[in-house]
Amino acid sequence: MRAAFILAALLLPVVSQAAGPEAEIRAVLAAQEAAWNRADVAAFMEGYEKSPDLTFSGTNGVTRGWQNVLERYRQRYPGAEAMGRLQYSEIEVRLVGSEAALVLGRFSLTRTEKAGGNASGHFSLVFRKTTAGWRIIHDHTG
Repeated sequence: MRAAFILAALLLPVVSQAAGPEAEIRAVLAAQEAAWNRADVAAFMEGYEKSPDLTFSGTNGVTRGWQNVLERYRQRYPGAEAMGRLQYSEIEVRLVGSEAALVLGRFSLTRTEKAGGNASGHFSLVFRKTTAGWRIIHDHTG
């Protein structure tokens, strides 16, 4: 019994470290989903690195810089009705070293016809580990 406890105590940090980055990244996505669903664009943007180097690539081209990405979201989604209800699925997290990750997934946006109707698609995100935690440095959504 004592040997099993010691073994578990030795392995727990290894398991926690292995699961750590993926769990932290998934937590960022869950926080973004929750912020979106309460129509809080500012809180949604906390998942992005607040940097002029941030890039967002979408159907209308590339938007550069955190402030410009924020303004893009505010223009395209001016209120709760336009934002609708966001759901992420099919999330895949691939670590690329200890300080970067590639995340693939699918989004579904449920909205009224008046607000633009439902939308869905795939996304790829590049995350970087920063002093503030894991943050998105590139978003390609289409």
